[in-house]
Amino acid sequence: MNRFLKLDHLEKHFGTLRVTADLSLEVSKSEILALLGPSGSGKTTVLRLVAGFEALDSGRVVVEGEDVTRTPPERRRFGMVFQHYALFPHMTVGENVAFGLEAQGMRAEEAAARVAETLAVVDLSGFQERRVTQLSGGQQQRVALARALAPRPRVLLLDEPLSNLDPTLRERTRRELAGVIRKVGITTLFVTHEQEEAFDLADRVAVIHRGGLEQVGPPEELYESPATRFVASFIGRSSVLPAIWEAAASGAVVLPTGQRWAAEPGDAASGGERVDLLVRPESLVFGEASAAGSLPGTVVGRRYEGRASLFIVALDGLAEVEVLADSRAALPGERVAVAPSPQGPAPRAYRAENQ
Repeated sequence: MNRFLKLDHLEKHFGTLRVTADLSLEVSKSEILALLGPSGSGKTTVLRLVAGFEALDSGRVVVEGEDVTRTPPERRRFGMVFQHYALFPHMTVGENVAFGLEAQGMRAEEAAARVAETLAVVDLSGFQERRVTQLSGGQQQRVALARALAPRPRVLLLDEPLSNLDPTLRERTRRELAGVIRKVGITTLFVTHEQEEAFDLADRVAVIHRGGLEQVGPPEELYESPATRFVASFIGRSSVLPAIWEAAASGAVVLPTGQRWAAEPGDAASGGERVDLLVRPESLVFGEASAAGSLPGTVVGRRYEGRASLFIVALDGLAEVEVLADSRAALPGERVAVAPSPQGPAPRAYRAENQ
């Protein structure tokens, strides 16, 4: 990897609270990396540490081989788009975009040319004289992006860049944002709690939990091969069933009702150890009650998604599971049999949380 941006063992405490826990990451040149995690996981603090808005207790931030840990934010040459955009409502679009350029001492003629060039990149040519209050939410987001890009930063930092948008605008604006970033080719680190946003925008995704790094990789890897129980439960959808890991080399679990299912080891487990079996909706199918490994249950809910629906099935003597199947496969209240799908990803076994 071309180590353009390196976060080296970042530690941050607020009083006795450890917000960032020995976190290390490397971002290659022109890569888009998402910091994904639930609220309170520490991902925004990581971004603020990288930007220089918070001081590290220990660790380093290195960009292009330069240690900028103690460099003031304005000298790091990083562009930042804040969650609420932080645009100046009394200024025009052009004045907002030029703000950072004027702070650098750029001449008015050069700044005007740079503003026009950058607005063209974000598809806002001709908007220089408009007030930001006259723009839609998506347009304001692009103005904030243009202001961050105008000084030609080395790294672009985005804090929940789409959270203020109406859901109907979010997907379109997400595509536009991805297009601009890839066209510019700038190394980008952005924070989000939305999995769809992270998977759509990023080349790789770093899952943050309790201030630490759980796993980093492309979206497919996080979904198909989660390294920890948290990643498996946080990424995508999954149901949890109690089970016993049969033996260290068996690749199988035994459910409390006696059925034996093939499974992947999510973390190390000894034979006879209690595990939590995390099962994706596409890992299950409706089948015959007499089939090997089949579990009886009742459909207690359905979420229609077109040709396929997400069925919620209360298994007899166990828990509820979600099954992705043809929308005509069953009706609420119907008795069904659920079994592992031969084509779907194998369930993954993790040490039980309450041993």
